[in-house]
Amino acid sequence: MYIHYNLYANYTWGMGGEIDLELNRRNMQKIISIIVIAVLLYWGLQNLSTVSSFFSRTFQILTPFLLGMCMAFVLNVPMRIIEKKLFSYNLKSKKNINDKIKRPISILLTIIFILAIIILVTGIVIPELIDTISTLSTNVSNSILKLQGLYNRLMLKLPEIIPINTINNINWDEINKTALDFLKIGTTNILGLTVSIASSIFSGILNFILGLVFAIYILIQKEKLSKQFKKIMYAYLPEGKVDRILYILRLSSKIFSNFISGQCLEAVILGAMFFISMTILGLPYALIIGVLISFTALIPLVGGFIGLFVGTFLILVSDPVKALWFIILFFILQQIEGNLIYPRVVGNSVGLPAIWVLAAITLLGSTFGIVGMLVSVPVFSVIYTLLREDVYPRLKAKKISPEKLK
Repeated sequence: MYIHYNLYANYTWGMGGEIDLELNRRNMQKIISIIVIAVLLYWGLQNLSTVSSFFSRTFQILTPFLLGMCMAFVLNVPMRIIEKKLFSYNLKSKKNINDKIKRPISILLTIIFILAIIILVTGIVIPELIDTISTLSTNVSNSILKLQGLYNRLMLKLPEIIPINTINNINWDEINKTALDFLKIGTTNILGLTVSIASSIFSGILNFILGLVFAIYILIQKEKLSKQFKKIMYAYLPEGKVDRILYILRLSSKIFSNFISGQCLEAVILGAMFFISMTILGLPYALIIGVLISFTALIPLVGGFIGLFVGTFLILVSDPVKALWFIILFFILQQIEGNLIYPRVVGNSVGLPAIWVLAAITLLGSTFGIVGMLVSVPVFSVIYTLLREDVYPRLKAKKISPEKLK
């Protein structure tokens, strides 16, 4: 019995030693991790310019890939619909053929559909803009001739208005030198600005093309990439955490897809409102401005004002009074759309109550600007859904009756 007790004591002591050793090892790893993070944070704060330059350069390099991922996500929404509508039957005799061709055909049809919308909008709006600019240039030419005649008459009457001694005391050489210097500086600045704009446009086009190619590759192999991503996560993370992460990603994907669909529907409703209202009020270019506002409404914050500027410019040339009425109509419809239609249409598409839609746009829009306004509704919707899924089981576990919540 004594021997048995000693063996049991030695066994339990050995187990305790192994547990203590494991705990000490974990504590040491945590302490080392905290020290490393603290050192990196301190170094980063001391070298903010270097860190900022590094992240800026990294973001610049990754821009085509990030743009491609965003484009792939947006293109995936109509592509998925096209796949379901065109390839849902999948006859057994043609199953292999359909599996091979359905993805490339769906991607091609999606790109053609989006390009058709862009060409349609530009084909309707740009010719009218050209005609308006042509009319405006004619009016400007007439105005310049009138100003030139006024200037000539003023020069003839100048000796009568200003004493001859005053005119003789003016240093015309200095005025000419100042004017020439101003023109030289202005020309140099314009050339520099032109080169900068051309470089930015070229860089933007290049990033767009690379992003589109990357997006097409992602869409073609999205199932394979998803499987590889899951393998890596399950290999390095606990299974329960991976399941939770994948659930949140699936929920986010569903909500963002519904948000894009709701945003497109809301843009169509807004364009129809402008077309009907302008037709009733007898304002010109009702169809063109309605289509333009539907298209620009997809751009957060700035898009509506692009439609306002172009619409006002088109109407102003033909009738300045009607242009003023259009501006008033624009702000009225914008208030109706922003406070009534948008929260209901987009909020219902993502499952977020109207009041929280307004709160999301206000909060993230004021904090992060255009990007915040773009992602505010789907982000709040994901948070709202996860919070609701966590709250109700807790209330049920605490046996909180519905009467207490009224």
